[in-house]
Amino acid sequence: MHPNPIFRNRPDQLNLSFAKARGFGTLVVSTAGAPLISHVPFVLDEIARTVGMHLVRSNPIARLVKESTPATVAVVGPHSYISPDWYETPDQVPTWNYVAVHLTGMLEPLPPKDLRPHLEELSHQFEEQLAPKPEWLLDKMGEEPLAKMIRQILPFRLRIADVDGTWKLNQNKTDEVRLRAGTAVAEHGIGNALSELAALMAEPPEKQA
Repeated sequence: MHPNPIFRNRPDQLNLSFAKARGFGTLVVSTAGAPLISHVPFVLDEIARTVGMHLVRSNPIARLVKESTPATVAVVGPHSYISPDWYETPDQVPTWNYVAVHLTGMLEPLPPKDLRPHLEELSHQFEEQLAPKPEWLLDKMGEEPLAKMIRQILPFRLRIADVDGTWKLNQNKTDEVRLRAGTAVAEHGIGNALSELAALMAEPPEKQA
């Protein structure tokens, strides 16, 4: 995460809520060689501070994690390149504004009986956002294909010990300069979810600090 504390002072609850709303992240587990990495949808329980997910049985992480193992889920939000010209002040350099949250703790395998409830909760989390479309349910699958799918995946849970968030939104600039850059992001940004990033950059100073 970014070392400047001005970008890292959002409360845990805000970081957790941000990660929960995203519901998709990068799971990282260290090994003696290169880290193992998987991209996973997840369900975050903010109260219990747990992340529920599933992995294909053949996934290297699923093969490795047979007991509680240190891991991190990295969740990336809106981001964009920032051109020095957008500040309209001298002696500036290019940078990148972004929001990212890291959830670190112990990843543990769950019993097979926990898989179906997890899948139902996971699909509901996203299906309810598609309303008024009727919600897709596991019961819509035939018994045989559902059983075949479930045999191929395993449930896991990350017990969160540390929450770390970076909200790099030009808080180190004056309000006028930051707002100019935010307007440029909305119109010309190079990245992802540019309107959302511009809105965050436009928040009042007390939220940026």
